[in-house]
Amino acid sequence: MATEWPAPAKLNLFLHICGRRADGYHLLQTVFQLLDYGDTLRVSPRADGKIRRVAELPEVPEDEDLCLRAARLLQQETGCRLGADIHIDKRLPIGGGLGGGSSDAATALVALNALWRTGLDVDALSRLGLRLGADVPVFVRGLSAWGEGVGERLSPVRLGSRWYLVVAPGVSVSTGRVFAAPELTRNTPRITMSAFRAGRVRNDCEPVVRGLYPEVARALDWLAQFGEARLTGTGGCVFAAFATEPEARAVCEQVPPPWQAFVARGVDVSPLRRVAAAQAA
Repeated sequence: MATEWPAPAKLNLFLHICGRRADGYHLLQTVFQLLDYGDTLRVSPRADGKIRRVAELPEVPEDEDLCLRAARLLQQETGCRLGADIHIDKRLPIGGGLGGGSSDAATALVALNALWRTGLDVDALSRLGLRLGADVPVFVRGLSAWGEGVGERLSPVRLGSRWYLVVAPGVSVSTGRVFAAPELTRNTPRITMSAFRAGRVRNDCEPVVRGLYPEVARALDWLAQFGEARLTGTGGCVFAAFATEPEARAVCEQVPPPWQAFVARGVDVSPLRRVAAAQAA
């Protein structure tokens, strides 16, 4: 029998690139704001050990699917002989900077750890998640967080309840292309939480993305009519914060086609964490 597990989106409320490691990974500071909106995984355990994706995702070849890789990694590391059918109801745009693939992977780890009864705690699951991608641990832990390192050093933060309008201009941004750009700022000084609270932040990737992806630049400029428009991650989605849901929805209704948009509430505790706690109980 299938159970449903949320795979929520995230926003990067800022993104500073503070340096680069010897292995080429960029060092950063960011705040991950989790949302009450995202993909949904329907997961059914199997007795034969096979792990299958049971819904087509034409944009994501199976051998590149982080969700399947997460399931196989958990199976391998725990010696579990069970398998699973995994159906992804995909709502988050690919290459949108919302963490969709990483969130799907994290949800697969959390769900299968519960359904297979493999017994790993959140720290062990986060370590597995980091092997799949730098953004996976924040989704495994399920708390909005201040992030450092490559994004894996996380400290929970309380951000309060705000509403966000997220605009997807239909552009899939290559993170590798953005981080390889010679003009990318890589030496932003580290800041404190007080500087973030005071708004002395930016997204260092935004000028690069504006230059490489004109449609994202147009979306930023359009949204700036209604509030502070920001890029999330390396893009291509952009967002603005609003005090109330009706304010956000009023602007959402004006988003020009063919762009897509949604309104979501920022949450300190992710929907996945709540479902996992209920499952454990």
